[in-house]
Amino acid sequence: MRGIAIRDELTEEWKQRGVKEHREYSILTAEISKAIFGMTPSEYKDFKLLSNPKDNLRDHMTDLELIFTMLGEASTTEIAKTKDTQGFDENEEVAKEGGKISGDARVALEKKTEVKVSTKDNYKEIPEKKKKSLSKRKK
Repeated sequence: MRGIAIRDELTEEWKQRGVKEHREYSILTAEISKAIFGMTPSEYKDFKLLSNPKDNLRDHMTDLELIFTMLGEASTTEIAKTKDTQGFDENEEVAKEGGKISGDARVALEKKTEVKVSTKDNYKEIPEKKKKSLSKRKK
């Protein structure tokens, strides 16, 4: 629910700052995603093997993937407010900056844990995997 609220706050901020909906929102979202994960949302869907165009990428993300997405979007919103960005071009730069904050945090976590945040794991499959893992530990 918080992820939806953070996304809504970002898109409302863009709207107030003169960003046109749909195409421009998609471009800015792609910039945030590239800075966080090194992939646009459509590339990420391919990475996760989501072939149905109706699949919402966020529905298939792990907790950490969602958290880093939220951090990138929240950072972008805060920078846009602080810099009082106007129009698409200024907001595109801010999208890259906000995404980089989250991308840097992701890289730091991956270095510390030696585990990649971006995985082909699909949230809808994770609960089943966790059940199997728990049952194996109980044996």
